[in-house]
Amino acid sequence: MDTITGTDSLTGAVPDAGLLAFVRGTSLDAETRARLDAAVPDEFFAYPAGLTARGRQELTYERLRRAGLAAPPAPELLDDPPALCALLERAAIADPALFHVMLLHYTLALGPILRFGAGRDGPRRARDDLESMTSFGTLLMTEVGRSNSHLSPRTVARHDPSSGGFVLSTPDAQAAKFPTNTAHPRVPKTAAVYATLVHGGRERGVFVFVVPLRGADGAVPPGVRIIEAPETTGLQVDYAAVRLDDLAVPYRSWLRDGARIDADGSFHDPAGSPAARLTRSMGIAPAVWRAVISASAAITRASAGTLLAHSAGRVTLGRLAPRRPLTDYRNQQEAVLGALASGYALTAVAAHVQARRTSAEPAATAAGGPDTAWAPWSAVDRDLALLKAAATAQAQETVSACRVHSGAPGFAAVERLNSYRGLTHAYASAGGDNELILYDTARAMAELDRYVPPEPGAGPPDGGDLESPRVWLFLARDAERRMRDRLAARVEAARGSGDDAFTAWNANLVLAARTAAACADRIVLEILASALDAGPPALAPVLRLHALNRLDHRAADLLNEGVVPPGMLDEVWAARRAACDELAPRAGELAAAFELPSAIGAPAAAFLGGG
Repeated sequence: MDTITGTDSLTGAVPDAGLLAFVRGTSLDAETRARLDAAVPDEFFAYPAGLTARGRQELTYERLRRAGLAAPPAPELLDDPPALCALLERAAIADPALFHVMLLHYTLALGPILRFGAGRDGPRRARDDLESMTSFGTLLMTEVGRSNSHLSPRTVARHDPSSGGFVLSTPDAQAAKFPTNTAHPRVPKTAAVYATLVHGGRERGVFVFVVPLRGADGAVPPGVRIIEAPETTGLQVDYAAVRLDDLAVPYRSWLRDGARIDADGSFHDPAGSPAARLTRSMGIAPAVWRAVISASAAITRASAGTLLAHSAGRVTLGRLAPRRPLTDYRNQQEAVLGALASGYALTAVAAHVQARRTSAEPAATAAGGPDTAWAPWSAVDRDLALLKAAATAQAQETVSACRVHSGAPGFAAVERLNSYRGLTHAYASAGGDNELILYDTARAMAELDRYVPPEPGAGPPDGGDLESPRVWLFLARDAERRMRDRLAARVEAARGSGDDAFTAWNANLVLAARTAAACADRIVLEILASALDAGPPALAPVLRLHALNRLDHRAADLLNEGVVPPGMLDEVWAARRAACDELAPRAGELAAAFELPSAIGAPAAAFLGGG
């Protein structure tokens, strides 16, 4: 049956109990989940009309304050990934700007304080202000003038023996910290500043310093310059660049993580080297990645629900078949069901990473630290960084498709899909640039750095039946292994012929990115296969559809590597049509299991009073 006949979640479809349990997960009890949902109430899903940009931003921070006071205490949330992710998921579907400032506040401002400076000599006042929501956390990491600036920030911290504290300086405009959310003139801000500690004439590594940027009235202290950025609609927060001009901060502002400077001026760091210190200082990233993956899943579910609400019961006047239901057309049907399937797939990935605890001590702290070429993220946790890149790319693809398949109403009638799309675009760069993550993952793969290639298989199992998860995994693993071997051979040959590392890799960046993406696909498919083993029967056709869509997406590589013969796409398309025929009558119950808030509906419903 081609027509989607089920009633969607917004009109009362009864969800499958197994799917509902799968989406909810088992980590949070009902009382905690209700408390987290109440921290982001329904009114947060819209803004009053007539607000200026600054008025909107101020309301976003007021909502952050209310959410933080209603939610469990910050240390509890940061020690409980499913709870923090549930709060951030709710914020993401309500308002991406709220998600963004909430993520910065908890994971990138409070997170470093609790991890690196929680001792008696830590910045207690700053911590209290952030936990009580009397000040909002922000991050000063990226510098505007150089790419990959987090590898070696030009913002410098120098110890001042006369005061016992430090002096922080950005040497010129190119070293200004940007982007930051610090422009609003009436919102108090406390920053986690990433700076290179220079002591005894040597760079000692990248450390985090806690700096009050704006007081209770929003006033900026001496030594801080904030340069407002132009307004933007992509992700509506108060962007600005920040320069520090010989800003004096006390010793306790240094989140030293066991390092110290003795009275005689000698420097000691248990990390052992500047490279290892960089990896440790970036070790706050796993909490960010888990949250971004979870938010990607949440906005994908919400976008799928929006597209279903737009599509269900809608007719088209196309002359092939006037007044034919829109979802009788395969392109719309596959878009709706594919979006629902993506929502379930990313939900499985989110559950996987929430349960995958990353040690507070990065795995490698020996001298030199893990190797890294483009970014430090792979040295912190390669697979989690890679899944962040994969999840945001999948969410961007799905949200964009939902926007397009919702037609003009999806673009003009409501801001929701546009704002979700803006969030996915932002986090292709924020939280670790996706391309750099792919390149560093590929380098680790080629050099067998904490990476073991998949074993070669004898041939597709189960007769090559595309409904079999064993077949998906065989194809993904075989493609990954072949691409890795080719990449390693090409780089090795270039180095052997005299090319330096830059030239050897620069000639192979396309293959490098595609090889790392193939690795990401394989990891995701392994997660889905595990979810199928443990999940309800109703999950199988949904994840099968997503796997078929990933094979379609990866077809060029599968064909290029000789993993599959010509004609493979015809088989994938036929299997996808069959999967959609099976799922179409259940579209409503699939969406109902997402338990989307009532604010999520057809794009034009809010002002037309119907679907």
